[in-house]
Amino acid sequence: MKVEARVFDIVAIFGFLVAIIYAVMTGNMTEDGVEPIGTVALILSGGLALLVGSYFRFVARRIEPRPEDHEDAEISDGAGDLGFFSPGSYWPVGVAAAAALAGVALAFFQVWLIIVSGVALLIAIGGLVFEYHTGPGHH
Repeated sequence: MKVEARVFDIVAIFGFLVAIIYAVMTGNMTEDGVEPIGTVALILSGGLALLVGSYFRFVARRIEPRPEDHEDAEISDGAGDLGFFSPGSYWPVGVAAAAALAGVALAFFQVWLIIVSGVALLIAIGGLVFEYHTGPGHH
């Protein structure tokens, strides 16, 4: 996870540097009435990258190092099972449909439809997360 954290940290630094350069080049540092939307967007993009990088750094301290984290790792060090992946599931379609419905409901600000789509989204996310859950102690 250290590699991923480093990548997102580089993106965050890049976003902040570009925001400063953009602000200076477009005159957003002065009070001449220029709209600072681009500068704010770049700062927020850098902040989001910093948030993800911080999360990866936080997780990397709590798990054992993976082969990707070692400079002298061989390709064969990463061989083996990577985990369980669903061979086929319809729940992602339900999540996408509920999210699309929520987007339409928010666009037209239909409160009843926002509530219905929120419930549908919670059900679909729950179905996706617990699709293969068999209960405690069962493997």
